[in-house]
Amino acid sequence: MPEPSSVGPVEVSERVHLLDALRGFALLGVFLSNSLSWFSGRSLLPHEQAQALVAAPLEKWVGQLYAFFVDQKFITLFSLLFGLGFALQMTRAEGRGASIVPVYRRRLGVLLGLGLVHMFAVWVGDILSTYALVGFALLLFRQRSDRTVLTWVAVLFVVLPLTLSIAQRYGPELLHGKEAAEQAARATREVEAAHRTAFFTGLSSDSVLTSQKANALFAWQSLPNPGRPIWLCIILGRFLLGLWAGRQRLMEDVERHRKLFVRVVAWGLGVGGAIATLSLVLYLKKQGVPGGPGAQASPPAWMVGMRTLREVGYLFMGCGYAAAFALLFQKERWRKALGVLTPVGRMALTLYLMQSLLSIGLYDGWGLGLVGHTPPSRTVLLCLGVFAAQVAFSHWWLKRFHFGPVEWLWRSLTYGRAQPMRLAPARQARPAH
Repeated sequence: MPEPSSVGPVEVSERVHLLDALRGFALLGVFLSNSLSWFSGRSLLPHEQAQALVAAPLEKWVGQLYAFFVDQKFITLFSLLFGLGFALQMTRAEGRGASIVPVYRRRLGVLLGLGLVHMFAVWVGDILSTYALVGFALLLFRQRSDRTVLTWVAVLFVVLPLTLSIAQRYGPELLHGKEAAEQAARATREVEAAHRTAFFTGLSSDSVLTSQKANALFAWQSLPNPGRPIWLCIILGRFLLGLWAGRQRLMEDVERHRKLFVRVVAWGLGVGGAIATLSLVLYLKKQGVPGGPGAQASPPAWMVGMRTLREVGYLFMGCGYAAAFALLFQKERWRKALGVLTPVGRMALTLYLMQSLLSIGLYDGWGLGLVGHTPPSRTVLLCLGVFAAQVAFSHWWLKRFHFGPVEWLWRSLTYGRAQPMRLAPARQARPAH
């Protein structure tokens, strides 16, 4: 166990407030994505029922704006911040003459436990357990050169996903023949559709126990997903790009790197927007195919590389958002407005888990029973209302306590001792940094 003087939780005065505010901004986008795709039940509905929710012109516009500006862009940004945070912690530990490895392993172990509880007991869409597992791989790169890190970013974003996609698409045909491969793919889709239907039925139940049993079962059934290796590669690639950015201290000295940030905004939003436009056009084109998306037994050859291209677009757009946010944060008026999100970023773990608890209460059958019934516009309004309440709660809480409640638990379990929770009275507190 390291001595308290060598390694410990980050003090408020040591925090980079831009990163906290940016993390709060990313959490809003992640909540929107989770609400529109999963909490509302839209991804679990048959294609015809899902399309009925977006039949009105307003709903189509909301859906298309979400697909262009939000979908996958904010979870990408959140992942980048994870890697950047790792670099910041590593730099501070080295400055104190301590190794980050023992503490970081314990942090990841606790995060993995929290994620697994969240996944099986609350909501299947947990990201914490995935971040914890991939975080262990991030340790392998802590002493690698910047060039090696960036090379692996390219490999993990382009080479490995494209290779795995080609293998998954054409491997079964080469091994078993085209007809047998298509039959197997069709059978797999039917099984997955049955699992989604059973999950939706469970969520619609007026029994909490039935809903959560359905959640746990669906989480277990989703573990052997053939797309998971690709997903893990992409997350590690995002972590590594964040690690590189943290090493350059980009977010700690924005003015010094202003020209780079301006280029990142231009290229990120330009390239990311172009790929998002292409993806949206292709998606809308597929809506005219009888049976909707997935009607064909196997995707056409040109679709094999489409996922890789989309992920590159998400990365460019996420980086563009981060750079634009950082530049705006340098202006006094914008800093006051965006700084409202700083407490949200400081207790993002608590609020992320709270979003799951509040959402299953809103949507599941034992709560308000909105699952499968809210069109995109109403889902967005609900989401914004909940998030606004969370912003107010985070300000109230952090005026009284050092950490969010789950952050306190995470730190206490990591360091093996209860961390001081309540803030000292104002007359005894040190001046704020």
